[in-house]
Amino acid sequence: MSAELNLFLTNQVKHRQLLFWRIGALIAFFGAVVISMMGHRGSVGPNFSHKPHIVRLAINGVVQNDVTQIVRALKQAQGAPDVTGLLLVVDSPGGGVTGGERLHDAVKRFAAVKPVSVSMGDMGASAAYMLSVPAQHIVALPSTLTGSIGVIFQRPDVSAGLGRLGIGVDAITSGAMKDQTDPTSALTPEGRQMLQGIVNDLFAQFVSMVADGRHLTEEKVRSMADGRAYTGRQAISLGLVDELGDEDAARLWLRKRLNIGTSSYPVVPLIPERSKRWYQWPGKKALLTGLLGRSFSSALDREGLDGAVAILQL
Repeated sequence: MSAELNLFLTNQVKHRQLLFWRIGALIAFFGAVVISMMGHRGSVGPNFSHKPHIVRLAINGVVQNDVTQIVRALKQAQGAPDVTGLLLVVDSPGGGVTGGERLHDAVKRFAAVKPVSVSMGDMGASAAYMLSVPAQHIVALPSTLTGSIGVIFQRPDVSAGLGRLGIGVDAITSGAMKDQTDPTSALTPEGRQMLQGIVNDLFAQFVSMVADGRHLTEEKVRSMADGRAYTGRQAISLGLVDELGDEDAARLWLRKRLNIGTSSYPVVPLIPERSKRWYQWPGKKALLTGLLGRSFSSALDREGLDGAVAILQL
């Protein structure tokens, strides 16, 4: 047998083995998804004990618009006598305006009765910053990217491309604005003005949230809110965060606020791991990236982000 043929056969065997393991991993992954969906039905509440404790909520990745599970858990924790505070750990570029607004309101209601401290990781920007501002104390790393106060509405237009292919699309509408979010229709000046009005109104709401949460004037917030991100070190001088540090610093602030003298005071997950949906698993993104590629896992992260978003585009 020639060396070339032997090398070819060896490579073919390795290729089949790699394909076998990838298929096996995919089957195991989707099997776990099915099992988690079945198990999720009977376990949706927060992980409460019967002694005083702080709950920890991690917001990782793109903020989706469906945040019902988190909002419900925060409401239950807000009313639970054994929950004394909330540690909010954020590492997110932002996401859906609706999801960010719902989480903002839920955190604000919680903070009205119990202290909330935020710890930001690599990013706490756009919608992730929006949901953080009701907290009494925000901690960021010097290198954290935060702020990015703004709203974007992406509206694809494929009408010109369809025209070059000889494909025409006629839209029969009840009003001139009805087809202005349809990518097969050309955007008119009036449609652009209408969509800009929506973005402007959502932006004004965002500015109001930041001004209220950070105790700043709206004029001050607008002067910083052109969509740019700030490092943690820049943000502290602007009043967007309170302290430079890591999660331990955020925990220490909570202990001082609650007059807790011991570092062993319980901090437990707001939502138990067993009740998380499959796409909230910490290792999900790494697994999907390895199996299916970065573009697929990024698309999955942005699933459900229709309409206006507040997200840091990197």
